Amino acid sequence: MNNSIGKRLEQYTSKRPQEVLLITVEIGDEQDKIAVFKGFSSSLMRPTAFDPDVPVLLDEATILSIDRIASPYNPESPRYIEKGISWEAMQALLAEVGV
Repeated sequence: MNNSIGKRLEQYTSKRPQEVLLITVEIGDEQDKIAVFKGFSSSLMRPTAFDPDVPVLLDEATILSIDRIASPYNPESPRYIEKGISWEAMQALLAEVGV
């Protein structure tokens, strides 16, 4: 459970607090956008549980794209570091920080 995709992305943002990850996923036939920042995940399109142990990014979700955004995140004018990266490219970044 601790090596779930969601947990790894949260650990990444704990190690790189200057970044916000904006993840577009598909769960079943619905899309969701999830923000990951400083070790926490939050859905931007549906309710997020108060309990941080309840995963926001489910392992059965399909990651469509990941945007790396400079913190602080301003939805009105996000400052992109890298846009539309694949899960494969993100795994290289996760390896860089050791998660």
